[in-house]
Order: sequence, then C-alpha cells, then structure tokens
Amino acid sequence: MRFGLKINPVKNFMFIAAVLASMSACKDSSTTTYRSFLSPMTGLNVPSGKEFDVKLQFGTEQKVDSVIYLIDTIKMISKADTSAIKLKTEGLKLGNHLITAKIYGAGKSEDLTSNINVLAAKAPAEYGYKVIKTLPHDTASYVEGLEYHDGFFYESAGDYGHSSLRKVDPSTGKVLQKTDLDKQYFGEGITVIGDKIIQLTYREKVGFVYDKATFKKLAEFSYTTGREGWGLAFDGQKVFNTDGSNTIFFLNKDTYQKIGSIDVFDNKGAIQNLNELEIIDGKIYANVYTTNEIMIINPETGAVESKIDLSGLLPSDYFKTEDEKANNVLNGIAYDKAGKKLWVTGKKWPHIFQIELVKK
Repeated sequence: MRFGLKINPVKNFMFIAAVLASMSACKDSSTTTYRSFLSPMTGLNVPSGKEFDVKLQFGTEQKVDSVIYLIDTIKMISKADTSAIKLKTEGLKLGNHLITAKIYGAGKSEDLTSNINVLAAKAPAEYGYKVIKTLPHDTASYVEGLEYHDGFFYESAGDYGHSSLRKVDPSTGKVLQKTDLDKQYFGEGITVIGDKIIQLTYREKVGFVYDKATFKKLAEFSYTTGREGWGLAFDGQKVFNTDGSNTIFFLNKDTYQKIGSIDVFDNKGAIQNLNELEIIDGKIYANVYTTNEIMIINPETGAVESKIDLSGLLPSDYFKTEDEKANNVLNGIAYDKAGKKLWVTGKKWPHIFQIELVKK
C-alpha cells in the first residue's frame, strides 16, 4: 500500500471476521462430509505375506450401514462398523493391487480406492563370480541372444544392417553358420525349441522361425505381446519373453502368443529393463540392461531370489568412448545343462566367460 493511506479499522475488522467465518464453515463442511483413505496411502509398498492397515475417514453427516473391502475384484471382508481393519497380502501376485472400500448407507453406496505394491518378502542373496575359462568372441556381434546346444553357441546379433543368426564354435569363436536379417530388422532374443530356432525383432513386431540344422527360415509370426521384442528362453513347456519392462511374459511354444506373465520385484521395488534370459535349474536368469547385474528370479512369483554382480568381468578401459561404454554392455547368458557350465558375455565383447557363482 502507499505510505499515508488511511484504513478504517472497523471495516477492516469486519472483513477479516467475515473471511474467517467463511473459512471455518468450509472446514466444518469438509470434515463432516469428506470421505477418503487414511491408510494405505497410494502406492504403499508391502512385503509379500505381510498385513497392512486399512483405515478410512468417514463423514459424520451420512449414516454408514456397512463397508465391504476388496483387493482388486476379490471381496476380503465386510464390516458393520467403521473401525480400522488389517488385510493380508498372502497369496497376492507381486506388483500393484487396487484396494476398494464400498460404503453403504441411507440407501446409497460410495466407492473409495487406494492401491499398494506387493514386494518380494526378503532381500535377494548376493553373488559374485569366479572366471573358469575365457573363450574368444566375435567383436562385430552386438549380442542380443545367446544359447548353448549340442556343443555349439547359437547367437543373435542385433543392430540395423548388422543383424544375424549365428552358430559358433565355442573353442575358437569361429562362426560356422550364419544367416543375415534384412537391414530393416533389428535382431533380438532367440531360443531353441526342438529342431527350430525362434528369433524376435526389436521394434518391427515380427518374429522368425528357422530350421535349427539349416538356418532356413520356415515362417514368420506377429509379435504384439510386449512393447518391444527383447529376450527369449524356453523351459521345455513354455517360452519366456521380455520387453524391457519389469514383466516377463509366458508364450505358447507353438503359436508364440501370450498365455501369462509375472512382474519382477525385489524387496525394494520393480526391476526394470529385463533383457536376455536363460532358464537354469528351474529359475529365470535375466540380464538387467545397462548394468553388470543378472537377476535370479522365481518363475512362479516373480520375486528376485538372488543377484549376481559381474562388475569387472571386462576391463573398464576396454571400450574407449562414452558411446561405446554406454551401448556395449553385459548381455548374454548361456548354460550347458549336461556339463553344468554357465557362460556370460556382452555386446561386442572380445570374450565369452565361463563363470562360477561365489556367495558374498
């Protein structure tokens, strides 16, 4: 205000009193009619198997006859009063779940909602590694998929204009058999199913089926399960597939269409960027893209049971530019079931490493 301006104290007092009265009326109205979740707060993280508190704020002006509580669409409990309750997470799939309170009273109903994230019950076991053998590897291969069968590596190399399917001699690194993809395709994950090899493409929404012996392309199929095509693996019954999220999809082994999925969490949250896959002793091994970590995942629940830190496997100064370091990352897991041998590599790495896990 300008200096010297006179204020009528009576009018000023009346104005302030009117504003305060109006605010008080609004506050009273809010506290008596507004309904909401006090607990759980939206996005609450709850370890699998644990209970969580459910408490509502009820208005005082509307009568409450009963409240029905649901997790997703499943009725959990019905209450004839407004007291707080506890709900269990036992048996719930890991990930996000909708919590609904259906409030009935005076011939009307009202739905209130919140949500929780169910996490793995405990922290994953941690492993390092010991290098058993170092094998040569073609540095032109931008590895997207790697498997071991019948004494050979089968490899999918990515990148537009450089994508291929390869059969490789492990001891020499020599490419024994190779078929190139058209330059419009970016080759991604592969897996062997009987006498066939299945290969995904990155963003082209198509997959290829090859004869394992001749590499002749037998068929193409539409891939629309994930947002992009990333990793593949086969456990003898179904195909496992990643798309760069924290979801692992299950695909039919004959049609390659989705038949189920799990969401992957550790005890802290979702594990994003799941990439190349391998099934070892009934567990899912998954590269986490751009990291030096492999997650060992329970295929029934999606819980991360163990974590492998492969830092230092390749010398940090092998790739010189920041672009090379950012792109030529760990990616590639292969397992010899008969010989119990585990191999890992990365994009354009000079070696494939046979390793043993070492508990930290």
